[in-house]
Amino acid sequence: MKYTSIVVGALACVSLPSLAASMSTAELFTKSAEYKNVKISPKGDYISALTSHEGKDTLIFLDTETKALLNAVSFPGNAEVGNYEWVNDERVVLQKMYKKGWSETPIYYGELMAVNADGSKGTYLFGYKGGEQQVGSRLSKNTPIRATAYILDPLPDDERYMLVKAIPWGGSSSLDYSISQQVYKVDVFRGKRKKLTTAPTGYSQFLTDHEGKVKFSSGINNNNEVELFYRSNNEWVSSDKLNLGLDDFNPIAFADQPDTIFAAGRVGGETLGIYRVDLKKGVKEKIIQDDKVEPSNFWINQQTKQLYAVEYEDGYPTYAFVDKKDKHSQLLKQLLASLPGHQIHIVSETRDSTRFVVKAFNDRNPGDYYLFDAEKLKLQYLASQKSWLDPEQMAEMKPISFTNRDGVVINGYLTTPHGIEAKNLPLIVNPHGGPHGIRDWWGFDEQNQLLAQEGFAVLQVNFRGSGGYGSAFKDAGKRKWGTDIQHDIIDATKYIINEGIANKDKVCIVGGSFGGYSALQSSIIEPDMFKCAVGFAGIYDLAMMFDKGDIAGRRAGVSYLKEVLGEDKSVLHAMSPTHHVDKLKTKLMLVHGEDDERAPIEQLEALEKALKARDYPYEKLVMNNEGHGFYNDTHRAKYYKEMISFIKQSLAL
Repeated sequence: MKYTSIVVGALACVSLPSLAASMSTAELFTKSAEYKNVKISPKGDYISALTSHEGKDTLIFLDTETKALLNAVSFPGNAEVGNYEWVNDERVVLQKMYKKGWSETPIYYGELMAVNADGSKGTYLFGYKGGEQQVGSRLSKNTPIRATAYILDPLPDDERYMLVKAIPWGGSSSLDYSISQQVYKVDVFRGKRKKLTTAPTGYSQFLTDHEGKVKFSSGINNNNEVELFYRSNNEWVSSDKLNLGLDDFNPIAFADQPDTIFAAGRVGGETLGIYRVDLKKGVKEKIIQDDKVEPSNFWINQQTKQLYAVEYEDGYPTYAFVDKKDKHSQLLKQLLASLPGHQIHIVSETRDSTRFVVKAFNDRNPGDYYLFDAEKLKLQYLASQKSWLDPEQMAEMKPISFTNRDGVVINGYLTTPHGIEAKNLPLIVNPHGGPHGIRDWWGFDEQNQLLAQEGFAVLQVNFRGSGGYGSAFKDAGKRKWGTDIQHDIIDATKYIINEGIANKDKVCIVGGSFGGYSALQSSIIEPDMFKCAVGFAGIYDLAMMFDKGDIAGRRAGVSYLKEVLGEDKSVLHAMSPTHHVDKLKTKLMLVHGEDDERAPIEQLEALEKALKARDYPYEKLVMNNEGHGFYNDTHRAKYYKEMISFIKQSLAL
């Protein structure tokens, strides 16, 4: 581990007017956040944050009172700091990530390091290099382990230990999440560890109580079914034995009585409800449920591990307070009143819950970090994620809803240019990825804001199949990828045109992943509606998904494809753009990452082959070392520049 003195602004309010003057609009919006993952130490003496230095993430430590920079932790060569957690008053544990030549996205091999805020006692805790003494480092030797580790519970009240979950390395070249994960108790100073338990199923997740005991394990079996187990007498017991009559049962937090928890679950196709469950008696009591949308976040008191609020987003985000007496509930209400127009998230707090790091954000502001002193009722600004962007000049994002051709209410969002009347505007339709379980949310979106700066309105649609609106709504998109889902996107576009907001002759559709598929498929269904289409990392041949890509490489993935697509080759053929390019009229741009594992380059090549067979013109941008989405700031800026140029030429703007 390398320790360097880096001048990084020390989380001060830094104005960057020269940056805006020296960079293009695309570069300004794609530039990575200046600060992220800001936290306060358990006792409150230090503030920590990740910041970018020379293209790599560095962990910095500051004195909470003076904001003076105390230490900065970075790695030499191609390594950088990943996620981190405070494990006691003086010490953090962090992930070591690697930037490899074949991948722009940092790769994690499961190595955990520990270091004190002043830079002392750097130790290699967990990983395959544990037995090596690294040159130029101060890392002590430890026994190596062939597994990828993640921080499960930092146990900040325990000076010596933390909990780690680890995925053993199997014989394959990639990490196999279907292997049952293990939980270790790890000494945060020496790296000595003791295995506590092994999950009863793969794709494991664990829940610990306020004492750090592992109480629940959930996972996915080979049939793509979620299974949940709870710990009883040191044995894993299936939650099916509770006979609660709930689907998608999932524990959230612990209640104030022994063997009593808060859990999410649903009956039939309804939205998730929040229940209080007595595990010994096997009885449940519904606490709260929204009839339209499912919870977007659960807010848990980190000291008691008890649920105090549930966040919902039916258009704009709101809170439902489960425990109104919890001081966190009172704090959130105070902060929401103090920072009107913003959503508030508590991102870190001291052990005694007297000082908090909070993040305030909205559709025009990527996020500002504040330090709140609950005893002095003092709110102190720390830093902005992207201080070079002026929220006052950003576009507004508004919720919309309409009734589709089948009489179903569909929700979405419309972003319109700042300072321009929302009338007869050129429109970009931006369908989200997924499609199942994913949805669009209210908040700052760099692509939306960039397009709005160029004068475009941007439409996002939570079509059938999207998450967050109940399982019946999500299931309604299964085996309907190329039909009902696209009809919702098309109906939403017609709605915005009929409202007079969009110019029907200047409409383009731009999407990534499933959205890239939709850009092509919607243009095939309505060839005269979309004057241009941009497919980014798209799937274009549905049958190929069963043979190519990382989903096909997992048994649970194949089960998922059978469930959401079916196996009827004639239906897959009918819903695949590759086989229907003869219906296209739109101007076309195709964008892909060369190393995409989710939508492999063979998908693009299959579509290209079909287009070339008909001499259909198209533009193409393929990025080396990029995967399913562009991670590199420069690459994203290049894509945005070329995309905007293509759209303007296509729409004669």
